Amino acid sequence: MGRCRDCRTRGNKSPVLLQHGVFVDGRSWLLLPPKQSLAFNLADNGYDVWLVNSRGTEYSEGHTSLNFDDPAYWNWSLDELVAYDLPATFQYVYDQTGQKLHFVGHSLGTLMIMAAMSRDQLVNMLESVALLSPVAYMGHTTSLLSRVIADNFIAETLDSLGFYKFDMRNVIIIEILKVICRIPSVDCTTLLFTPYTGQNCCMKPSIMDIFLDHEPQPAAMKIVIHMCQLIRGGNTTMFDYNDSGTNIKHYGQPTPPAYNMIGIPKDLPIFLSHGGADALSDVDDVKLLLDSLQGHDPDKIVVQFIERFAHADYLMSGNAKEHVYDPFIAFLSRLH
Repeated sequence: MGRCRDCRTRGNKSPVLLQHGVFVDGRSWLLLPPKQSLAFNLADNGYDVWLVNSRGTEYSEGHTSLNFDDPAYWNWSLDELVAYDLPATFQYVYDQTGQKLHFVGHSLGTLMIMAAMSRDQLVNMLESVALLSPVAYMGHTTSLLSRVIADNFIAETLDSLGFYKFDMRNVIIIEILKVICRIPSVDCTTLLFTPYTGQNCCMKPSIMDIFLDHEPQPAAMKIVIHMCQLIRGGNTTMFDYNDSGTNIKHYGQPTPPAYNMIGIPKDLPIFLSHGGADALSDVDDVKLLLDSLQGHDPDKIVVQFIERFAHADYLMSGNAKEHVYDPFIAFLSRLH
């Protein structure tokens, strides 16, 4: 986890915790130039900014007893991130600052905080929540790559063959992609992202070199399997071991418990932004989330819809500052 230590304005406002999604790390908030990135804009507005690097990513490879290549090191899914990692992160920042946190999540980061809140976790340390490309439900996803992996049980097959981590960062492949992406006639923002995220509207081709210098990051095969279960099932539940006996051992019941989004506190300030072209945070799935928030205090929630935005636009679009970050910072300023 990183903290802004060399900002033009020292953070005298509340801490803001930025939680990335799957296959990336905390640097995903820094891919845009400083004047355009959310992290730097928050810092320049006086907020105390903290960047999370979730387990398995380059800056969070350490472990007290397990080696990075040990299969047991990769034995985790969404449930462990919700039950252990996010609470530990919150507690650390709270202990360091003595203040409640503003939380900003993108993609899987939104699911982590919503799953925690649905189980009445972390609420006492939360000042507000921003959900960018929220992923509460995945049954309607139109992501071609995600659908192929889920519908053909590819992650489960790889797991049965002994592949315990999903790692797309091969040095040779990355260097080849960099060469290809420098060809003027090749639009790598479409080639690499559209099959997974949907058609992003506003990413400059030059950002691909920066992205490939740092991303993608590995993830546990188990969390990929978990995401595939959510896509196929349409509901948001804990990891399904596909064996009633094993599920009973873990949960005390034959099927995995649900993360119930109705349990999100109705008076918590929420900023929610989603895009019409987002294949991972599909409009129909976001509608299910909004339905579960029907009873939310209308004065405490802002819902933003950007027709042209897809999943990666929220981190890498040149106009994300204008369309998302500035309105979000204005939202924060109204809370103080």
